[in-house]
Amino acid sequence: MSRDRIDVHTHYMGGTVARLMEKAVFPGGFRIAPWTVTSALGFMDEREIAAQVLSFPSVLAGMEGPGLAVRLARDINEELADVVRARPDRFGAFASLPLDAPDDAVKEITYALDTLGLDGVVLPSNARGQYFGEPFFEPILAELARRRTPVLVHPESCPHIDVLGMGRVASILEFPLDTARNIVNAVYRGVFRRHPGLTLILAHAGGALPTLGWRIAAHSRTGRAPQDAAIDADHVSEALRGLYYETALAGSRTSLLPTLEVTGTDNVLFGTDWPAAPVAVVDDNIENLTGFDGFTPGELAAVERTNATRLFPRFA
Repeated sequence: MSRDRIDVHTHYMGGTVARLMEKAVFPGGFRIAPWTVTSALGFMDEREIAAQVLSFPSVLAGMEGPGLAVRLARDINEELADVVRARPDRFGAFASLPLDAPDDAVKEITYALDTLGLDGVVLPSNARGQYFGEPFFEPILAELARRRTPVLVHPESCPHIDVLGMGRVASILEFPLDTARNIVNAVYRGVFRRHPGLTLILAHAGGALPTLGWRIAAHSRTGRAPQDAAIDADHVSEALRGLYYETALAGSRTSLLPTLEVTGTDNVLFGTDWPAAPVAVVDDNIENLTGFDGFTPGELAAVERTNATRLFPRFA
């Protein structure tokens, strides 16, 4: 078992984020514990994690007050840079973007990567109903592809959660489905043909996407699936194979076996979803991952660390 894991799906909950989240109560009365560098280091040390790449996944758009999303994204990114600057051996960070206007998002990409030196960007599976492949995301994805920047794609509730969610917690069903919905739209609209440099890391092993991989490809072969790009089944398979899939809440056979049908072990990464996921759930998931008999010891070590060092070479 690796003793130097790199956790690519873990959340920053300090400073500005803590103030935004201070009243948030999750189903069952669960509250996210106050986040500090000390608590994060303690969590890592107890789970043999060498480094975390922090992110704040909530959509910064549609907020009260002009320019508020822009200011919040800047504040969060500067706080993340401070954390990384203090402990570059233990922390990296995905920048948050304001998503009211594409131009503002591209400006923040430039600042966060070139000035602050952050390691990547986090994007939601949809931003107020806008999915990858829609015109809204084109300049954002074009810039990220040009830079070959690692992008964590984190699930978000779909715009119709009040109907489709059936009153259930979105993380049970809608989050995994929205990840699949987003990537299917991207494939059928030719995103991966236009932007071959995109480096996407799908949270939770892509949710429902791997299980549907053959079906998505087959529909492109029948001509029954309306699409806005000249793609075929081979392109669908190639696009899904080129994505990265991280293991937070997805370390069991039921998630890993479909994932390994659409991609190779080189594209699987370690993640925890802490502190959004309770510690007991994280520990159970790690136990599932390390006990999975589909990896050789060398492949498990790659999943837990080496694969991530190709995306984030400063941790190598």
